[in-house]
Amino acid sequence: MGVITFHVDAVLFDMDGTLVDSTAGVIGAWETFAETYSGLDVQKILSSAHGVRTVDNLRKYCGLTSEAELEKEAARFEEAIVTSSTANGRKGITLLPGVRPIIDELAPGKNNPEPCWAIVTSATRAYASAALEIGGIPIPDAFVTAEDVTQGKPYPDPYLLGAQKCGVSPGKCLVVEDAPSGVASGLAAGCAVIGLITSHTKEQMEAKRPTYLVENLSSVSMKMGVNGGIDVVVNID
Repeated sequence: MGVITFHVDAVLFDMDGTLVDSTAGVIGAWETFAETYSGLDVQKILSSAHGVRTVDNLRKYCGLTSEAELEKEAARFEEAIVTSSTANGRKGITLLPGVRPIIDELAPGKNNPEPCWAIVTSATRAYASAALEIGGIPIPDAFVTAEDVTQGKPYPDPYLLGAQKCGVSPGKCLVVEDAPSGVASGLAAGCAVIGLITSHTKEQMEAKRPTYLVENLSSVSMKMGVNGGIDVVVNID
């Protein structure tokens, strides 16, 4: 076990699987869509769709090509995540371990003109806003959602925009991600990346070579820097 400490100008958080767990709702949403789109293999989709924009998943798995239809169905899908997350006794959208103390510590740094953290998600703005509200996480001024980029993760565009919204160089940012596509996106943007083993196996995450790999955010602490930025401590098993 080792302890690594370092300073970054900004931290760029993914949302689903990093800050909140919406697995119950995602499963429910795909089951709902399987009623409309016959032949969907929900278990197979769940193994590879996480961290990718809903419009990209619907294009791939449901065969949708019309941009208008994709936008409409993406909105329906993400609304289904929220509504089905508590259906049939499901646990709903919940905070993941270690998130609350970090967010409480960083909350004062969420505002423009110099935010020191961002949320960079593949979700739509409507769904992401609802999920964060349910989880009790304030929405930072540096907020990147699916609609803000033409190429989502694993392309670097989302995290490049996140760094830009924080007004800092990507090379001075830390990305926190739980999905292989998100790790690839953060590294391609030139950021350091903490990978979490919350939604994928250790082997799947190691294959993308994140800078650091931990179980979840309980192994990480963050504090606002005295002169700006964020001081990070990572406990490596």
